[in-house]
Amino acid sequence: MSFIEVVPENHFSIQNLPYGVFSSADNPKHRIGVAIGVEILDLSVVLSFLPPEVHDALKQPTLNSFMGLTPAAWTSTRNSIQKLLSAHEPSLRDDKQLRAKAFIKQSVAVMHLPADIGDYTDFYSSKDHATNVGIMFRGKDNALMPNWVHLPVGYHGRASSVVVSGTAIRRPCGQTRPDETQPPVFGPSKLMDIELEAAFFTGAGNELGSAIPIGKAHEHIFGMVLMNDWSARDIQKWEYVPLGPFLGKSFGTSISPWVVTMDALRPFRIPGPVQDPTPLPYLRHDDPFSFDIRLEVAIKGTSISACKQYMRVRYS
Repeated sequence: MSFIEVVPENHFSIQNLPYGVFSSADNPKHRIGVAIGVEILDLSVVLSFLPPEVHDALKQPTLNSFMGLTPAAWTSTRNSIQKLLSAHEPSLRDDKQLRAKAFIKQSVAVMHLPADIGDYTDFYSSKDHATNVGIMFRGKDNALMPNWVHLPVGYHGRASSVVVSGTAIRRPCGQTRPDETQPPVFGPSKLMDIELEAAFFTGAGNELGSAIPIGKAHEHIFGMVLMNDWSARDIQKWEYVPLGPFLGKSFGTSISPWVVTMDALRPFRIPGPVQDPTPLPYLRHDDPFSFDIRLEVAIKGTSISACKQYMRVRYS
């Protein structure tokens, strides 16, 4: 339990502690913070309570340097923050002057992209989603392509159009072919769509040409954000053959400003669905690496639920 009040319906408990990048009206500098309740803990103010080896990384305006450290550094930092925010730890709890400097209300903070995104890969990891889109484009009898159950299907997206949640997205224009008996036409998309997804930020990479074994992959995954990969289905349907998605998928991708760490998600790990056929040896792993997480999209200002998804059914 934390000395910062966290109501039951708030997701930012002391067991979560997601990282984000924020600024404020009185200080436009981008700084790294941790969400706790309705507050943000400014880590630049409390560096003396954190491991020395992470100080330089946490002074940066993005999470890139911190994510480039080791999993041990991520875990020790999280443990130190949990201790600092604990109801039984007086260092910050009882220092009114330090608390005034260290905390800012989320309601008055400006949130930014948590990292400079150099590359972005979109994986087609939900069998239901892949089937539904396949039916939309190719019909029920040819919904899943033959390779889908054998390898992680993905494509490189446009990293420069990944934006923080709340950024306005412009409806794209492009070629579509609404009447298959007529030539294509140009104009604004009439079939805009959303995709409820979870995205992962990776940490330290590998040298060009060297592989990361599947059993070591988890050591390179820092944390998760929610993602909406906006899609113009009519543009996508016309352009995706033969090289895959392009303008229909690259005009905007929204991500949440808070990165939930893999340490925070560890208690929710569960085995994934049985894969049939069995993957090739280089893709096999024994550790449970699906997650018992429910995702939902609601229409803002209403009680209407637009869609629900469960990460535990993620196939690959």
